[in-house]
Amino acid sequence: MKTRVLIVDDEPHAIEVIEKYLAMFNQMEVVGKCNDAIQAFQLLQQKPVDLMFLDIKMPGINGTDMLRSLKNPPKVIFTTAYSEYALEGFELNAVDYLLKPIPFDRFLRAVGKVFQQPDNHNKAMLCYEIPVSDREAFIYLKVDRKTIKLNINDILWIESLRDYVKVVVKEQVYTTKQKISLLEEMLPESKFVRIHRSFMVAIAKIDSFYSYSIQINGHELPIGRNYKQDVQKKLKQQSTAA
Repeated sequence: MKTRVLIVDDEPHAIEVIEKYLAMFNQMEVVGKCNDAIQAFQLLQQKPVDLMFLDIKMPGINGTDMLRSLKNPPKVIFTTAYSEYALEGFELNAVDYLLKPIPFDRFLRAVGKVFQQPDNHNKAMLCYEIPVSDREAFIYLKVDRKTIKLNINDILWIESLRDYVKVVVKEQVYTTKQKISLLEEMLPESKFVRIHRSFMVAIAKIDSFYSYSIQINGHELPIGRNYKQDVQKKLKQQSTAA
């Protein structure tokens, strides 16, 4: 029996991302897509839903208020661009809380929690289809008043600026309000390594490195003392795999 999924988000591109990810899972079936809480509430009265991906900040009724109004809610994974709602989300017994832009590996962990829960009737192993190529893997960055779609393979490095980060690509720098620790969690470990409390780099873009620094695209970035051992281990593993 497939897990019936409802996606609720007022951003069309956010729905597209979740739907694209769900298409990789054999056990998942999208039974509805809604742009606001009212539509979602009506659909829940008409169709059985096992899992709901629910945005929090939406016009009219927000996601947390909608969930409180349901007598028998399905399992919920909150999706939002605002980290300040995390505590409230978990207080409502959400399965997980995903910050946008949502990378696939983080999405996979959230869905895995659904299948690990003891009251889940679907005991089959969680299966998904890995894309033949990851050339289309991307994240969304909120820059000023617009949202930028950025291929993760174009990223050279990420630099922390307190509550902001600079995402550096070859010919462009994007500054967005985000913590580097959250991006570290979102981006795949196989492609990125944290080298300093203020820097994370794309492994494939490293030109050379010393015990104290890394060279990328003509720039020298420091390796923090507390990160040195992990960086050397990660780069050695990558060299062996290659």
